[in-house]
Amino acid sequence: MNWQGALQPFVLIAVVALLAWAMGSYMFRVFEGGKTFVDRALVPLERGVYRLCGIDPEVEMRWTTYVFALLAVNVVGFVVLFVLLSLQSVLPLNPAHLPHIPFWTTWNTAVSFMTNTNWQVYGGESTMSYLSQAWLVVQQFLSPITGICLFLVVARGFSRHSTQTLGNFWRDFVRALIWVAIPLAVIGTIVLVALGSPQNLHAYTHVTTLQHAHQTIAQGPIASMTSIMQLGDNGGGFMNMNAAHPFEAPNALSLLFQLVLGFAIPAGCIYLFGKMIKDLRQSRAIFAAMAIMFVAGALVMYHFEYAGNAVLPIHHVVLAAHKNMVGKETRFGVGTTTLFDNSTTAVSWGSVAASNDSMTPIGGMVNLFNMLTGEVIFGSWGVGMIGMLAFAVLAVFLAGLMVGRTPEYLGKKIESYEVKMAVLAMVVPSFVILILAALSVVLKSGLSGIFNPGPHGLSEVLYAFASGVGNNGSAFGGLSSASPWYSATVGIAMLLGRFPMYIPLVAMAGSLGRKQRIPASAGTFPTHGPMFVGLLTGTVLIVGALIFFPVLALGPLAEHFAMNAGKLF
Repeated sequence: MNWQGALQPFVLIAVVALLAWAMGSYMFRVFEGGKTFVDRALVPLERGVYRLCGIDPEVEMRWTTYVFALLAVNVVGFVVLFVLLSLQSVLPLNPAHLPHIPFWTTWNTAVSFMTNTNWQVYGGESTMSYLSQAWLVVQQFLSPITGICLFLVVARGFSRHSTQTLGNFWRDFVRALIWVAIPLAVIGTIVLVALGSPQNLHAYTHVTTLQHAHQTIAQGPIASMTSIMQLGDNGGGFMNMNAAHPFEAPNALSLLFQLVLGFAIPAGCIYLFGKMIKDLRQSRAIFAAMAIMFVAGALVMYHFEYAGNAVLPIHHVVLAAHKNMVGKETRFGVGTTTLFDNSTTAVSWGSVAASNDSMTPIGGMVNLFNMLTGEVIFGSWGVGMIGMLAFAVLAVFLAGLMVGRTPEYLGKKIESYEVKMAVLAMVVPSFVILILAALSVVLKSGLSGIFNPGPHGLSEVLYAFASGVGNNGSAFGGLSSASPWYSATVGIAMLLGRFPMYIPLVAMAGSLGRKQRIPASAGTFPTHGPMFVGLLTGTVLIVGALIFFPVLALGPLAEHFAMNAGKLF
């Protein structure tokens, strides 16, 4: 490694810390009754939306009513998108005359963009018309807002006491859309256009190359889709290559700006949580735990990718710069490319600047492990934060067992119901990943889609379902993910990783909101110091290791040791 590449994760975390303060302060005023500098323009628009839809934003909801409204919005979004994609070939705004989309691709895509996964089993520029891409952008606004609404209702469960209600879904939804998503996406689009990304509705350009070959250059509203896909932690770019395509990331500054967009809201939710519970020390502890795991993953990936392929020296292949540049974006180098890919699997937006399939086994395992933790290392809009709160509940429960006390967290007793809901949120995604991966490596329909033998093929299958369940959307490659088997099963994984994972945590919040607040005593375990940071980090890593270590040993770890012995897969 060189010091410049090793320094990048620390610089990024410092920038993210500033983002957390700025965005968290702004969102606290948006969602919890403060005033913002854009209220004069947006409050009349908000009131107009409420009158048009017949909504009373002052009526508070129980957690069950809140979840029902949230699910209804997502079902409507799924149905509308499914119908539009099914009818693409006969609808307007299709200058390339792209044909009908197969059923399983339509199913997978509709589920994917409803759940904020944006897993793409198609090439965007060669499969989707401008109208289809435009409606995908609509879902890229709506799906992350679902996540922040889930976060708000869970945060209120911790911040309120002796109450049956946890806010109004429609108010949270409208304010997240009008005050947060749309303005920031517009600003992001303008910046990306200024940095060189195209934004138009022109027909594709046909050119003759210097070698007299014919080439079609795809274009379109790329900057706007890139802006919301990174801001909303969606992934799922206009181009199949995502950020490795020069239209989506024309230069290094554009790529770094996209990192800032991706971290903005997840980091802001951490600070927002501290403001809501009136204890910013708790936010600092959670941020520290996430930052430790993020920086550790970035450095491990950078080290192994910079060290390169161990087989080359065995075969007396000597390179001046012995780095693993296979599948990398050469404009950005190993350091920036690995930082971007580690970020997008930790923050859960899945856009890539390299081929994950071409990484060293340990480099690929870092991306994989980021998702297997439940996407709690920052995560996407709010859901990474509530996933980390589930680990915090489990951590204080374990601490209570060690000292023989009833566990408490943020002034609330943590009893069996809360622990069960937290554990259920962890067990469901793990169960889905392992069961679907196991079926895929024993059934003919699953085996036929694996292009690489041995442990690397197992890593590809495991990555596909981890990405689906984690609502990440990145792919390892080397897998026929567009086949009916993987289109169907990864679609199921996306659904189970979105709603059955987070609804138990909303139920936990409902239980906590009904409880009385308990004053801290001499026996209260402090949850804001270095000891808790270590306990929380250890809980995330140990739970992930206990559940997934056997399959990781058969996949990337086995491939790593085989590579060092001179065997590739």
